Amino acid sequence: MGLMLIGRTGSGKTTLSQKVNNEKIEYKKTQMISYVGKIIDTPGEYVENRMYYKSLNVISTDASCIGLVQPSIDKTSVFPPNFASMFLNKEVIGIITKIDLNEDTKIARKLLELAGVQIIVEIKEGKELEGLQKYMEM
Repeated sequence: MGLMLIGRTGSGKTTLSQKVNNEKIEYKKTQMISYVGKIIDTPGEYVENRMYYKSLNVISTDASCIGLVQPSIDKTSVFPPNFASMFLNKEVIGIITKIDLNEDTKIARKLLELAGVQIIVEIKEGKELEGLQKYMEM
C-alpha cells in the first residue's frame, strides 16, 4: 500500500495526507481509518489509548512503511519507549510536523528516537514529498 501515519490527535497526520494527495487543505477530524492514495491515516485515539494498539498492528499489514508523527511544538510524546518494535518486519520512520510553528526539532527528534525510530524526516511547508516519496513507494 504505502505509508501509515500514526500520531496524537492534532499532530498533522490528516493535513499531511491532504498535501501529499493534492487535496484541498481543510480541518477534518479523522473518525476512522482512511485510505487515500498511498497514505493510511489513522485516528489519534488509536495511539492515545493502548486498547487500540492491536488495531494499529492489524492495520499495519496494509502498509509498507509506518510513520510516527511528532509535531515540533509538542514537548511530550504519546509513543512509549520502543513503540516502533511492535511493527514486525516493517520499516518505521519518524516524521516531524509543524516546523513552521517551531523550527527547533531537537525535542521531537529525541522523542522519536526513544520511540525506536532511526530515520527521521522533517516536513517543511511545500516540500512534503521530498522526504516521504521513497517511503510511499516501498
